[in-house]
This record gives sequence, structure tokens and C-alpha cells, in this order.
Amino acid sequence: MNIADPALLVLGLLVAALLAWAAVAVARRRTAALAAAGVAAGSGRGRLAGAWFTIAGIAVLALAVAGPTVSIPVSHAKGTVILAVDVSGSMAATDVAPSRLAAAKQAAEAFINAQPGSVDIGVVAFEQGGIETAIPSADHATSAAAVQRLNTGGGTSLGSAIVAALSAITRKTITITPEGNAPGIGYWPSATIVLFSDGQDGGGASTSAGGAGRASGSGGGGASGGSDVDAGTAAAVAEQAGVHIDTVGVGTAAGTTVEADGYHLFTALDAATLKSISQATGGSYRPASNASELNGIASSIDLRLTVSREPLPLAGALIALALALLAAGAVLTVARTGRVV
Repeated sequence: MNIADPALLVLGLLVAALLAWAAVAVARRRTAALAAAGVAAGSGRGRLAGAWFTIAGIAVLALAVAGPTVSIPVSHAKGTVILAVDVSGSMAATDVAPSRLAAAKQAAEAFINAQPGSVDIGVVAFEQGGIETAIPSADHATSAAAVQRLNTGGGTSLGSAIVAALSAITRKTITITPEGNAPGIGYWPSATIVLFSDGQDGGGASTSAGGAGRASGSGGGGASGGSDVDAGTAAAVAEQAGVHIDTVGVGTAAGTTVEADGYHLFTALDAATLKSISQATGGSYRPASNASELNGIASSIDLRLTVSREPLPLAGALIALALALLAAGAVLTVARTGRVV
């Protein structure tokens, strides 16, 4: 227990102690006077019951005005979430109505709206390179606006998306070495990447993210030059940094065709790739083959719970207890003596 004003507590307890001493002294003098007069004194314990309740109420009130608090553990969602949204050409497929990208955007906006202000949200759109469109911020309106502006185009690189998302989380360029490490990335256990994609991976990605790119808000970045890195390597780096990746499979296993540059290309959900990414980082995979499944994403993804100790004021409860004791003391005093004091 913490006391905001120990001096008030000491003063109040001294007053209560003086009152207790005075009550005992008065009772003893009364008993002695009655004995000298040859009158047998009754039990003083019952007679002083009202006084003891009153003194106890004063002592508790002294504790209340001193501002006592206790620290209790409180779990709440807090940290950073990056929504990585696939905007490759395959996301124009309509096997999820009205299209894979449109449905993913609706789910991403619902997710943003469901988060408390303690969660910083950023957005990364990825095609043949991760492109940060909104850096993590508590301004969720900026993130929602970034999602609304997403359009399809280009190829897909899941590894690039993960690298760009890690860059957004750490706010610095992430470079993955040929050995698959990212020196200086740090540890970010309160960060989560939510990846919306059909799993169609267009190949390796740049091993560094940051620098200039299409962005909104106060800054952004995309993939820059370097050797290729696949999605598995990028996921391993995320796992080493303590970042979970939750993947959302947007599409159907049956698939459909999309038109790109005059060609009709077949595209289907690659759940295996998305599952491997999430499993490598301790995250989870959620299929979203229809609008109803996508609409449930906001409530089904569990963010990290940060446990912190927060002060709980006790003054209110102690004042209520003090008033009860004072009332009990007054009732007992009136019942035994016919007087309030």
C-alpha cells in the first residue's frame, strides 16, 4: 500500500490515540468515583462500545484522507500492429465478393475501428516490394484512410512485405544478412503483423526496408536494393525479434481467373504458405473465403496483452467504512446513554 500524505495519516492516528486514551481515563475516573461513593460500577466494556466504534471510525477516516492506493496488475491491449495488405494483381479476383482486395480492405478497416487508442496501427501495402503507406500511430483515422486508398497492381513478395512491416515497427532500415539475420533489429514482443493475402508469392524480396517509398501520414518506406530473401527467412527474422505474424488467407482453394495485361491467369488461395509464415512466428492463420469470415477477423485476432501495475485508490472504500463505524458508534452511544455524545 502506498500513502500519498503520510503526515495526515500520522496526525489522524494521533488524534484517534488521544481520544482512546481520554476514553479509558474517563472510564477509570468514573469507576473510581463510583467505588468511593460505595456504588458498584457496571462493566465499562459495554458502556465504552460506542466510543470505541467512533474512535475506530476516526482512525479509518485518517487513513482515507491520507490518500492510500494499492498497485494491481491490469491486462490491456497495448503495442504496435502493422496491417500488411496484399495489393498484387491476383487480389482483384472475385472469388471473394466483391473482390479479394475490397473484402480485405473492409476487414482491415473493421479491425482498425475495433482497436483501443493504446494500440498504434500502421499499414503496409505490398506488391513486388513492401511499401509502407502509414507509419504506426495512435491516429487510427490515418490508418483507415491509408487502407481505403489501396489499389491492385504488380506482383507479390511476401518476404518483402514482412521486411517492410518490421521496418515500420522498428522505425529504421532492416537489413537481412545472407545468413538470415537482422543485426540490431531489437526485440519487440508487443508488436504484431496482420497479413492479408491470397498467399501467391511472387518470389524473393529486398533484404532491406526503409528509405523513400509511397507513403502517407508522417512518413513511410518501402523495400530498397539488396539481395533477395524469401518469406520463410523474413518470418524467421520476425520470430527472432519477438514479432508475431497473424495471416489471413483471402481467397478460395477452388480459385478463379483474373485478367492482367490482356491475359487470363488462374489464381487460388495458397493456405500452406500463409500457415507456414504464421506458425514460424507463433502467430495464427485464419481462412477468409467469404465476406462473413472476413468480417469476423476484427474480433478473432488476439493482440498481445501487456500487464502493467496501476494504482487503485482506496479512499472511497475507507470513507464508507469510516462512516459506518461512526454511525455504529453513535447508535450504541444513544442506546446506552440516551445521548449522542
